[in-house]
Amino acid sequence: MNTLTDRYLAATLRSVPAPRREEIANELRASIDDMIEGRTSDGANPTAAEREVLTELGNPDLLAAQYADRRLQLIGPTYYLVWLRLLKLLLSFIPAIAGTAVTVVEAAQGKGFGAIGTGVVVVLHVAVHICFWLTLVFAIIERSQTTVDLPEWNLDQLPDAPVRRGIPLADTIASVVTIVVTIAYLPFQHYESWVHDTDGDNLPILDPALWSFWLPALIVVLVATAIFEVVKYRIGRWTWPLFGVKALLNVAFAVPLMWLALSDRLLNPALAERLSWLANADNRDTLGAAIALGAAVIMVWDLIDTATKTRRQTA
Repeated sequence: MNTLTDRYLAATLRSVPAPRREEIANELRASIDDMIEGRTSDGANPTAAEREVLTELGNPDLLAAQYADRRLQLIGPTYYLVWLRLLKLLLSFIPAIAGTAVTVVEAAQGKGFGAIGTGVVVVLHVAVHICFWLTLVFAIIERSQTTVDLPEWNLDQLPDAPVRRGIPLADTIASVVTIVVTIAYLPFQHYESWVHDTDGDNLPILDPALWSFWLPALIVVLVATAIFEVVKYRIGRWTWPLFGVKALLNVAFAVPLMWLALSDRLLNPALAERLSWLANADNRDTLGAAIALGAAVIMVWDLIDTATKTRRQTA
């Protein structure tokens, strides 16, 4: 559903307090329906009646302010909404562009990670200047009573009503990024690790022999999991078939990992030469059991959490 009424309600409710949104939505929708019905009963076209009613109600931001009993004033009510819209627009990209440019220049001059701090400071300074000077300009316009010909609000300015998803985009991005980082670490450990041999050469954490089968197999499972996360987001909610695929992927990754840990095949045997406590078989068994237990707990917890979400979204 993305009718004009739906879009008008969505635009109004985004600015009202969350605890009152359902109450206001029901009240406003009932009022709109009554007003439209009154016009259609007199022979008006339903579509035209809807547009007339919503146009009469006016800018949804102003209506939301009335429902929330909020005064739209900082410099004065006349230009408040224009000031707020322009302020949001300028802050959305100008500080970021300025900070990024300064960071790149500083980094090119060899300042390393210090360039990031300089970029952050520039972002804050630019944001403060935008807020100050834009507010000052509008305050001068307001106090000088200069006539500014502002465009009238109309229904065509209504944004589309947001699609309600059971799968947040932030969760999907976090999951995919975590998977990508995990896949990247598997070959990266051969070039950079926190353990080195007596000659100072790098020692990978995982047994290099696993590249003969197990690590490529686990990478395939991780890639399939990343694709699954994207597909899940596109569907927009959990379903029991999706839960079944999720369970299979979890088992396909966790069970081999647990078996390798318990059979002392996961870690690089050369680590025992640098980490004396790993030379003891009992210590290796304890560490393997801890890794297997951690993998099992994470798998079970994830499946329980996923089952709860699936039941809630399919109820």
